[in-house]
Amino acid sequence: MKPAIHPEYKEVEITCACGAVLKSKSTRGEIRLEICASCHPFFTGTQKIIDTEGRVERFKKKYAKK
Repeated sequence: MKPAIHPEYKEVEITCACGAVLKSKSTRGEIRLEICASCHPFFTGTQKIIDTEGRVERFKKKYAKK
């Protein structure tokens, strides 16, 4: 590798809005996230399907096995 052309690769803390802190390595400085695996609805099991126009029911009715 050529000297002095590559960015510095250092250990950083990744901070989520929920307060979770992860340690990783990156060429960037401090990293802040809005959502992580510990607070994302899909991973926590609190995911809800928001259906304002009845699309889910229409889909289930159309493709329901008889």
